[in-house]
Amino acid sequence: MLEIRNISKRYGETIALADASIEFRSGTIHTILGENGSGKSTMVKLLSGIVQPDSGAILLHGKPFSGTNPSAFQPQGFATVFQEVLIAPDRSVTDNILLGLDGLVRRTVARNERRDRAALALKRFAVTDVPLDVQAGLLPLAAQQLVVLARAIVRNPKILILDEVTAALDFADRESVFSLMRALAGEGCLILFITHRMDEVMSLSDRISILRGGRVVRTEERGASSPAELLKAMAPRTAAELAHG
Repeated sequence: MLEIRNISKRYGETIALADASIEFRSGTIHTILGENGSGKSTMVKLLSGIVQPDSGAILLHGKPFSGTNPSAFQPQGFATVFQEVLIAPDRSVTDNILLGLDGLVRRTVARNERRDRAALALKRFAVTDVPLDVQAGLLPLAAQQLVVLARAIVRNPKILILDEVTAALDFADRESVFSLMRALAGEGCLILFITHRMDEVMSLSDRISILRGGRVVRTEERGASSPAELLKAMAPRTAAELAHG
């Protein structure tokens, strides 16, 4: 469904990604593992149209895709929930969920349908009640994260990128988001999941790719390696330190 092939990206002297290649399959939860600075955030930005690769290619359904901004990626079914909670604080929850759907000249979603569309998106996963008419900036951080996730879900994405989205959520909402991820994958959606929680990796992933120093160390099916082996592949020095107390 999606492939990055020999992708490289550097910022000055810093190499963020080096000749990285991964194939992503539809209907799977594909987890990206790596320490801070391993290249995960750069990969997310590349697959969201925020930055462009210096070399290599992104392939969508086997064909080169050369979108140069988020507006080119979104019509192809991409939706990203970033680690940073990005809201318009002075706009209502409804407006935040539908943000970006309307065109410059006219609304894509009719005024009398807006609250219903927003409510349906939240209903798919949110256990916590999120009032639709309140300003999003007045909500607790966890509720703001639910709003941002609903903004992605309302687009009916084919490729959903989730970057550390569960960190701010309580247990009930987190478990409900996991159920949504499994349901979306079952419907054929590709989910790219970035997390540092090994329990989430082992329970949710269909496939796992490990980044280290901007390079793809390996891609494998879940269960091919133990958590300790995954940790060693991510950070050999840290794994050795843990093993020796």
